[in-house]
Amino acid sequence: MYKVFVGDKPIVLTNVVEEETNFKNYYIGDVKISKVIKKLNTKKIAEVRLIHKNPDKLLKKFLKLLPNVVAGGGKVYNDKNEILFIYRNDKWDLPKGKTEGKETIETTAIREVTEETGVNGLEIIKPLQTTYHIFKRNRRYKIKITYWFEMKSTFKGDLYAQEEEGITKVAWLGPEQVKEAMENSYANIKLLI
Repeated sequence: MYKVFVGDKPIVLTNVVEEETNFKNYYIGDVKISKVIKKLNTKKIAEVRLIHKNPDKLLKKFLKLLPNVVAGGGKVYNDKNEILFIYRNDKWDLPKGKTEGKETIETTAIREVTEETGVNGLEIIKPLQTTYHIFKRNRRYKIKITYWFEMKSTFKGDLYAQEEEGITKVAWLGPEQVKEAMENSYANIKLLI
């Protein structure tokens, strides 16, 4: 099962058909993605479920419905076990961005974290789960596939908010601050935290 977010509501990719309550079922081969997005933007339902009998083909079939944007990002820890956050579009987020040229996804993730926050000396510890969300640019929907990595850094310098990317704050947050930040964050970031 995969979750693809439209705002904070998920499109659940599954092979299990359940009786509809506060959600709507559609078969992935018969659906128009614009109809699904429109349905999710109403207050009547909490999620949409796209069904396919073969769970191994679900994600591949879904990703063909929209143009894909590939990104890399980091959940970065410092020596105090604080997590690096950015504040963009009035929400707390983790640093991430699109791949450039033929760089590896790991290179993308490290570059984007450094560009958006000023933190360097990053070391990837392990891959985290991949997240998916649908966004609209230039009147077209696209799906962003973000590959996340747990990272660490001993960086002690000043943090830098990349304002041209709409970032207004960068901060190392401790456990209580992270809990508070999650009240004003994105559903896919909450999955990672």
